[in-house]
Amino acid sequence: MKNKIMTLDELKGISDELRRSRSKVGYTSGAFDILHAGHVDYLEKAKACCDILIVGVNSDSSIKQYKGKDRPINPETQRLKVVAGLESVDYVFLFKERRNRKNIEALKPDFYIKAGDYTPDKLTSKDVVESYGGKVILIPLVEQVSSSHIIDKISLLQLSDRNWINEHHSEFLEVGPSKTSRAVFLDRDGTINREINYLHEPEKFELLPGVIEGLIQFQSMGYRLVIITNQPGIGLGYYTKEDFYRVNLAMLEKLSAHGILIEKIYFCPHSKAEKCACRKPGQLLIHRAKDQLNLDMRHSVFIGDRPSDIEAGIRAGMLTIHIKEGGTADVKRLADYQCNTLEEAACWLQEHE
Repeated sequence: MKNKIMTLDELKGISDELRRSRSKVGYTSGAFDILHAGHVDYLEKAKACCDILIVGVNSDSSIKQYKGKDRPINPETQRLKVVAGLESVDYVFLFKERRNRKNIEALKPDFYIKAGDYTPDKLTSKDVVESYGGKVILIPLVEQVSSSHIIDKISLLQLSDRNWINEHHSEFLEVGPSKTSRAVFLDRDGTINREINYLHEPEKFELLPGVIEGLIQFQSMGYRLVIITNQPGIGLGYYTKEDFYRVNLAMLEKLSAHGILIEKIYFCPHSKAEKCACRKPGQLLIHRAKDQLNLDMRHSVFIGDRPSDIEAGIRAGMLTIHIKEGGTADVKRLADYQCNTLEEAACWLQEHE
């Protein structure tokens, strides 16, 4: 195991020698914080694509940049040893950068291997790989599991001994997350699903292109997902709260099938005439989310298709992204970025970081 752990400079020489002997070198990277079945399956498939598999492991400092101050759970020295202990891995090294451009330029692997629902045109290092004749290989994730989900499950188990509070015939546990985290705030209609006036029929719910890919990428970057939506149709009597809940259930079923977790859904049921504080761009629901989920607003993002979404995000001090469908020129001027899909938004946000 110890013979597998090297520096990037050492592996550069080894990689050059392997290429001269016509051995095919594959390279991939990751945090590998809590090693699980998804990691093992992915690395075995990566090894099957090449003769020698080199794995880059993100340093503690680089993980904190996008996962928060409480991550990683396991320190870099231990994570290196665990990855090196896998039969599918030939060499492993530690790197401090968020991106792989420097590593790829040094190693010049025959294959740059990535996991998940990426497409080659979304990879920032694709041009570097192709410049020397290398190839990008994408391996879909089969095991729907992640280190973050494992940590969340452990946290829930730890709450089992807490005292429950009974109020107004409802039981709840009055405890919030212990660490500050960042979130992507999302409008629903026109941002996640296709816009239908006063949508209240679950069978008419339709996800927009790029939603699954974008939300998966936001989660992988360490963002929590929160929906804030104006639903004036309830106040106007066009449909009931129960109709709204049924549409949400249809949405959550589609998203959860891809391992996407929506933390909270906040909604305003009032019409514009009621002049409430919870209707976007009002800040009441945003402040509620901030307090309940312990969110870092300065590093959070608001995404929507209407001027009220962008204005709400600006008032809260967040980055704002406008989804073009249903949008106006005024939104383009105000928003930090404008794009067609949530997938494009996620790619921009990753570059912006």
